[in-house]
Amino acid sequence: MLDEAQNIKNPEAMQTKAILKLDARFRLALTGTPVENRLLDLWSIFNFLNPGYLGKQAGFRKHFETPIQRDRDPAKSAQLKRLVEPFILRRVKTDPAIIKDLPDKVENKQYCNLSREQASLYEAVVQDVETQLQESEGIQRQGLMLSTLMKLKQICNHPAQFLQDNSPFDASRSHKLERLSDMLTEMLSEGESALVFTQFTEIGSQLERYIKTHLNCQTYYLHGGTSRTKLEQMINRFQDADSPPAVFVLSLKAGGVGITLTRANHVFHFDRWWNPAVEDQATDRAFRIGQTRNVFVHKFLTLGTLEERIDQMIEEKKQVAGAIVGSDESWLTQLDNEAFRQLIALNRTAIFDD
Repeated sequence: MLDEAQNIKNPEAMQTKAILKLDARFRLALTGTPVENRLLDLWSIFNFLNPGYLGKQAGFRKHFETPIQRDRDPAKSAQLKRLVEPFILRRVKTDPAIIKDLPDKVENKQYCNLSREQASLYEAVVQDVETQLQESEGIQRQGLMLSTLMKLKQICNHPAQFLQDNSPFDASRSHKLERLSDMLTEMLSEGESALVFTQFTEIGSQLERYIKTHLNCQTYYLHGGTSRTKLEQMINRFQDADSPPAVFVLSLKAGGVGITLTRANHVFHFDRWWNPAVEDQATDRAFRIGQTRNVFVHKFLTLGTLEERIDQMIEEKKQVAGAIVGSDESWLTQLDNEAFRQLIALNRTAIFDD
């Protein structure tokens, strides 16, 4: 039996090749995210379960992945679903027949404006990349696009993260941080605890310090360098029902799987991973068996920026995975230059007038 089967989503990875060599009469795969990045993930899992059933990799890409993901072909989606459905036993915890006492999960998007400083930095990066795009191609072009996306995401979070100049990490420079601070203040006053996820280690540490200093509450911070012993100590303290309300800041990758933090009934995604499956796994640290209260999930988006536009694109891509049984930044590098310019262009009406 293969647990967390999404870890063999890359058929070329050494781990996947090693798993395929296992000799067994029966094979089972357990995963909550059979399609994490692309439909090829599903092919790779089925290649372990029943080699050859979905054809060869190139044929699967031609007959299913491209028509479904790129062309939104409903006939191909239905055909693939018919092929895989007999071999999939799907159980979702939101089904009362599976877990009768699990509370509701309420998701909402928190739209924030840019400060004038953020808008100025954002526009400078966009203008710089427009010139470079014309002179780049291949891997160099993809690297340029990914680095640009990263810079713009940092700017949307806080100018200090992008500038890395040790300038003040305060809410007056970032409407997103101001909104988070206000919402946490209200939540803590009601005796509730929260998880705050970010993909950036550097801003995770700054968020933890800011929340502890300005909100005067107990905080914890989990990142990739946290030892197992310290992690267990933090989880035990956070989960202690007799302890005061607290805020747990987590690196999305380090804290997105394998731990239970049901003391929290608020989950904040300060910046977006742009992979619905990874975000859902992170949210499930609080929304899982043992949770007794409704869980409120707050996803922060900066208006007029790539964050807003990519969120719209993700909502469309989520439908693809759902139709078969969700996306990291790499798929964005397949856009042509004009589409990429439109994606990252700044809408100046979204600037926060401070």
